Amino acid sequence: MASFTLDSSLGGAVGGKTAAALERAFGMTTVGDLMAHYPRRYARRGELTQISSLPVGEPVTIVAEVRRASERRMKNRNGSLLEVVISDGNGELSLTFFNQAWRVKDLKPGRRGIFAGKVGEYRGAKQLAHPDYELFDDEEQARLQAEANVNLPIPIYPATSTIASWQLQKIVDLVLDGLGDVPDPLTDELRARHGLLDARTAIERIHRPKALEEIEPARATLRMQEAFVLQVALLQQRQFVRALSATRRAPGALLERFDAALPFPRTPDQVSVGDDVARDLQGDWPMNRLVQGEVGSGKTLVALRAMLQVAESGGQSALIAPTEVLAGQHVRSIARMLGPQLAPELMPTLLTGQLPAAERRKAALRAASGQARIVVGTHALLSESTTFADLGLVVVDEQHRFGVEQRESLRAKGSSPHALVLTATPIPRTVAMTVFGDLDVSTIRTMPAGRAGIETFVAPLAEHPGWFGRVWERIAEEVGQGRQGFVVCAAIDAEALTKDDTADEPPGDVGGETARTRWGVVQVADLLSRHSSFSDIRVEMLHGKMPSDEKDAVMQAFARGDIDVLVATTVVEVGVDVPNASTMAILEADRFGVSQLHQLRGRVGRGGIPGLCLLVTEAPRGTPARDRVEAVASTLDGFALAEVDLELRGEGDVLGDAQSGARSSLRLLRVVKDADIIAEARIAAEQVLADDPALQRHPGLSAALERNVGMAERAALAKN
Repeated sequence: MASFTLDSSLGGAVGGKTAAALERAFGMTTVGDLMAHYPRRYARRGELTQISSLPVGEPVTIVAEVRRASERRMKNRNGSLLEVVISDGNGELSLTFFNQAWRVKDLKPGRRGIFAGKVGEYRGAKQLAHPDYELFDDEEQARLQAEANVNLPIPIYPATSTIASWQLQKIVDLVLDGLGDVPDPLTDELRARHGLLDARTAIERIHRPKALEEIEPARATLRMQEAFVLQVALLQQRQFVRALSATRRAPGALLERFDAALPFPRTPDQVSVGDDVARDLQGDWPMNRLVQGEVGSGKTLVALRAMLQVAESGGQSALIAPTEVLAGQHVRSIARMLGPQLAPELMPTLLTGQLPAAERRKAALRAASGQARIVVGTHALLSESTTFADLGLVVVDEQHRFGVEQRESLRAKGSSPHALVLTATPIPRTVAMTVFGDLDVSTIRTMPAGRAGIETFVAPLAEHPGWFGRVWERIAEEVGQGRQGFVVCAAIDAEALTKDDTADEPPGDVGGETARTRWGVVQVADLLSRHSSFSDIRVEMLHGKMPSDEKDAVMQAFARGDIDVLVATTVVEVGVDVPNASTMAILEADRFGVSQLHQLRGRVGRGGIPGLCLLVTEAPRGTPARDRVEAVASTLDGFALAEVDLELRGEGDVLGDAQSGARSSLRLLRVVKDADIIAEARIAAEQVLADDPALQRHPGLSAALERNVGMAERAALAKN
């Protein structure tokens, strides 16, 4: 008799101790959470994995055979070291165990099993230090059973150091035996059209397939379920927003005066997107619009014109930015664009956590009284002590830097305020549909005239180590022509990240050294202080751990031209606008993502001076890290790079943890590969909600929404 549903607590299904371990390791609390922890691949008992292909530094689970085992006393520390060599028939891999000689009784030559651990290297050979393992029962009395099961797929689960894959398999087996019917979230019509399984069968076959052929139909079914449930949730959220009433904000004299004083014509895309925004601000429900566009395409101009439209009726706008440097830059840029007539009327005000107490109180008072009709800040805007007289518009800059909870806590400071989300990270269509499906999306593709553009080159030190010196000479040449440059590093201080490991025994954690950051801001500044070509060049550092006033002073000095070369972390990634900056060298460029590299290089070539970006990397040709760097050098099209980014890294990394809520429930759906499924699910979701808005005739779908898009996720969705 069935004991569990997907909503049952794990404690009741597997016992309190195991449930606590699963919650610590994976955040699981219900049977549904466990059932959604799908195998990442499948092995067979007769299969041997290629050891030569195992990536150093990565956790792996492999099927292999024990070849030999030996024990020896360690030279420089007490105790013994057991070394076991396993093989795939071609390559060999060492397993090392400290003071665990008893394992030699299990790990006899000829035994096969599943071995799991993090691949390390010691003296040029791959090894697993203290791996978990489960040996197959190859005893004679189980020979017939083994033969029957030789082709039965073995699920390999995403595991941790505390819960191994085979332990998960046993837990899943136990729960599946007691799992009852599963209400189906898909409509009969959708399931029939695509030849999909019922929900209970799909769960059974993805976890306990009797043959490899059963796996893909199960995955296809669960993939469509994920797409369909998410699209219904997003469309419901859109309906919810449109049920709210918003204060209509009509354009007037402020916007007319601003447009009349603009020293340049708006681009066609700025005009069309501006018209979309202006129309939204006069609508019956709150605007919920995402504006995406390349670095320097004019998103800030679009946002500022929206702020003026809101200010016409006395409303205030709050712009939240991810860094203090960017917030300060925005305030100065907005004040400059408004000019001496409009700026005093609108009083753009900076509010950040690192302002001196007296200044912060003054800024908070301007916001609370309504005197400041434009308030720009960082997370300080979210503080309970920050209030507004009439918050009519929330602008979120570089939205991928913020979690949905942060965005909502700002919107909650007004009465159904309009929301405008800006991003310079171009979003592929499928991501927009999946992650921002409840927002209206506008795109600015045309760039303002007068930009000289950027050339990007890879400096491949693996093949040409001598080019490192040429990088510094090239920057010095640009400075010699009266221009400025950036050097971007992945860390503040690389020395602080390095550990000295001089033991002659293999390390006990990962079995070897991993590549470490070599160049931090501190190291580069020191190098340049001693470099003959930089004796007359003014070099300064900029990073996130500097005090706010110091960071601001450095940025303003750089903008004035008092600094020639700025050595910085990614704090300069967005919003820094210095038209005289012509050159950027990004050290260890392979440590950055595609979109991040594209954002960073957008800091140069912003004026009439051609931009030069040098991507310095030691990554060998043909590696994924090198592929990322080469992709950025090959094109300036951010939209093309966004697609490349998704394909190289996968959307989990691209979207980031900040996109919480329903999006994090995606397990099998891949937004690039499964674009057609997402589009199909969108159409089906629209049809279901048009026919049955309350989902009264779709109890399985309603249950799936409650389970995967529960109260917390619904609140999260409402925060876009």
